[in-house]
Amino acid sequence: IYTCREVIILRQFDRQYRLIVGQYGSTAFEVGEASESQPTSLHIKFEVEKADVETPNSAKISIWNLNAQQLAALNQKDSIVTLKAGYGKNMPLIFVGAVYYVKTSADGPNRITEIEAIDGRIEIRDTVVSLSYDGKINRGKIIEDLATEMGIPYTPSYNLELGDLPNGFSFVGRAADALTKVCKSDGDVVWSIQNGVLQVKKKHDTISRNVIVLSPETGLIGIPQQVMLASEDKLARQGVGWDVQYLMNAAIAVNDYVRVESKVITGYYCVHSLTIEGDNLEGKWQCSARLLEV
Repeated sequence: IYTCREVIILRQFDRQYRLIVGQYGSTAFEVGEASESQPTSLHIKFEVEKADVETPNSAKISIWNLNAQQLAALNQKDSIVTLKAGYGKNMPLIFVGAVYYVKTSADGPNRITEIEAIDGRIEIRDTVVSLSYDGKINRGKIIEDLATEMGIPYTPSYNLELGDLPNGFSFVGRAADALTKVCKSDGDVVWSIQNGVLQVKKKHDTISRNVIVLSPETGLIGIPQQVMLASEDKLARQGVGWDVQYLMNAAIAVNDYVRVESKVITGYYCVHSLTIEGDNLEGKWQCSARLLEV
């Protein structure tokens, strides 16, 4: 059994990642795994921002010394990047999204490529729908149809109960705008895209009942910091949230249910937003989360 300090020391080693790049339906390339010809993984640095809002999640990734073939694939229109990271063989999915910016430049004797990508960018940008339902129609059915039109999986929260629209529903325009309209018509229902999956739930709620424990033994760093949220922020319950930091653990995602166990607070919370920062050779390899009461 290791002490909390020993856990933190151990997890500074064996940082692993996999970066996969390619277009939908085409061959992709993958970097990150060491081999005889590449005994050290390519240097990568990334920052991923996620939140329980309609605004898409984003990622900034810097990677050094991609070859010419890899750069050509990355520069194709609407390339998709998939990033996994963790320790050893445990590398949960951190981000998947469409590339909208690529820049390659010299960095001393090396070459650095900077990438910016957005989760659900293609689906939100390109999906225009024309829907019409006569008579009573359940909101859940409309959302399922919109997800199908967007070509993405749909995951409602475990306890989501959507009511009916008694007089039908019609809409012509962006599928994302239709989602907003349907969700708002049911009161405090919200949607977001997380790693290419459409999630729909009540505000302040979690997607599943599964609870992840966050404590010094499982990677919690420092002391949770209380934050007072603006009273007009409708996402805030009682105007209080908590900011926490912990070692890299992408298994904890936005809208997840966590139990924090620390000297300052012990209780159950929903992950409202996340910042995931990583550098496989130096610097940070950790997550920062804002938690709200469930």
